[in-house]
Amino acid sequence: MAKTRGVVIGCGFFSVNHLNGWMDLKDRCEIVAVCDSDGEKAKAAAQRFGIAKHYTDAAEMLAAETPDFADIVTTAPSHRPLVELCAAHGVAAIVQKPLALDWEDATALVGAMRKKNLLLMVHENFRFQRPLLEARALVASGEIGTPVWGRFSWRTNFNVYAGQPYLLETKRFILMDIGVHVLDVARAFLGEADEVFCRTQSIKPEIAGEDMATVMLRHTNGAVSVNDFTYESRQTPDPFPQTLIHVEGTLGSMRVDEGYRMSVTSPRGSRVEDVSPRPVAWGQPQWMLVQESVVNTQRHWLDAFQGGYAPETSGEDNLRTFALVEASYESAETGRAIRPVLV
Repeated sequence: MAKTRGVVIGCGFFSVNHLNGWMDLKDRCEIVAVCDSDGEKAKAAAQRFGIAKHYTDAAEMLAAETPDFADIVTTAPSHRPLVELCAAHGVAAIVQKPLALDWEDATALVGAMRKKNLLLMVHENFRFQRPLLEARALVASGEIGTPVWGRFSWRTNFNVYAGQPYLLETKRFILMDIGVHVLDVARAFLGEADEVFCRTQSIKPEIAGEDMATVMLRHTNGAVSVNDFTYESRQTPDPFPQTLIHVEGTLGSMRVDEGYRMSVTSPRGSRVEDVSPRPVAWGQPQWMLVQESVVNTQRHWLDAFQGGYAPETSGEDNLRTFALVEASYESAETGRAIRPVLV
């Protein structure tokens, strides 16, 4: 099979993980060019990873390179115009989360790709982290019975602002930055939700938006989940960058705790398994969970693209996660439980 040809748009903070990931998959994929509005960043990325071309204009790059797909590693305000640009050029796309700034942009960019029958995937890499892949497989196996309750928790005091200072000025913050990931995981484990109740808090004095949120979901199959996330949790040890989960079923329960320990209680007995991420050669110990998940996400994209089927976190699918985020903001504002759209 011929290699799939890709380009990367955005050479900022997180792009190095994407570019390293594509290099790990070079037997199946070739990144032929990179682009950034900052020419020096684009040039530096191309030189570091041995990529032939670099651009400052995405439209020029797509027209000149005619890639199979574009990996859009930029912030939310640019997602709609860049995805619509890909649609206009007939190029499939992966886009970073959050999918867009708001519901209007999210539905518009998904619609643009749907109209051209092009694959669109959202880089929701949390669900592709090894601990969550292993836990999800365990739940799906039926060993703990039918899931009836879950908690999905991401609490840390990690200084995210050092690498992404713009988050201090982001008015819709934790739900859009981390909530999309955690709510996507809740959907992956327990299915769709038809009711959302949310409370948000702003703890850090100088922040513009909410930095702590608690969301309760009623899932359509009758299960209930509690989803909580913040950058303002002071605890020892700090579980960053883990999502800690607990799922109870009709026959038993499963937990993934700090230190990548998966504990299972079922009719087969009780056990603890090590579900640590598998190291990538270019990774750093603190970031290994995230870095391995990037490669897992990209591998899934290539499987879907080369196999001709929709990825798990397609644009259409991610609208359901985005709808939960929108419903969470409405619930926090009104104090009411909200029924999300697209359920």
